[in-house]
Amino acid sequence: MNFVDYYKILGIAKTATPKDIKNAYRKLARKYHPDLNPNDKEAKSKFQQINEANEVLSDPDKRKKYDQYGKDWQHADQFEQANQYRGQSSNSNESRFSGSQYAGKFSDFFESMFGGYGGDEQSRQIKFRGEDYMAEIHLNLIDAYETHKQMLNVNGKKIRITVPAGIENGQSIKITGHGGPGINGGPKGDLYLRFSIENHPSIKRLGNNLYSTVEIDLFTAVLGGEITIGTLTGKVKLKVKPETQNGTKIKLRGKGFPVYKAEGKFGDFFITYVVKIPTNLTEKQKELFSELAES
Repeated sequence: MNFVDYYKILGIAKTATPKDIKNAYRKLARKYHPDLNPNDKEAKSKFQQINEANEVLSDPDKRKKYDQYGKDWQHADQFEQANQYRGQSSNSNESRFSGSQYAGKFSDFFESMFGGYGGDEQSRQIKFRGEDYMAEIHLNLIDAYETHKQMLNVNGKKIRITVPAGIENGQSIKITGHGGPGINGGPKGDLYLRFSIENHPSIKRLGNNLYSTVEIDLFTAVLGGEITIGTLTGKVKLKVKPETQNGTKIKLRGKGFPVYKAEGKFGDFFITYVVKIPTNLTEKQKELFSELAES
């Protein structure tokens, strides 16, 4: 596993405050959000990296482990357990397993430990936490709109998970205890699920808000009327005001995407009207438009 510099990804210094991290994440997430870059694979990859960096650096405990152990931060607990044991069992080896001098060689340490470093029975009984697993789940926008259950197959074992409504594209959730088995009776690792959410053909999502462009004919725009539009939960009727201009935007308050883990709260749904100019007019229709223009 190669080292990934999360500070560089967010464009911040290692001394950045939680507020700095939050602001940097929001700015970059808006810039590289898949809904704003639908055909840009590089932007999608960048958005995932930004979410991963924010997930680690915005959590004080994860950030501390990352700062100390770099790419091996997820195994910090195992390293500290082993380091503590080695310090107790052999004062002569204390400097070998201490602090930043050894942090960069953490992977070598695991190789030696699993190979039976030291050779004594007591060292082979050290308990190690299992490896964390990571998986990606693909959803469409309608799937992400409602809380639902999914069945996963993890190493031949079926587990049922609940996907909360409002899950973000690129967001990860942790399923405790469903990672790799522990060593010498140690606890199991965790399962991290990253969600990849596809764009909807006619409705775009940005945060908790939804956006759609709807065509209306010239006569409805001029005289007003009623139209039917599609939403993620079905069709709804809207009243169009007389003399509606091309590009007019309306807001359906509370009709947007559900807010993650905030039951009953929703974003807004923004509709942009595009007035469709009639084509293939008959001579009679053209005459009527001419009369109207002259009047």
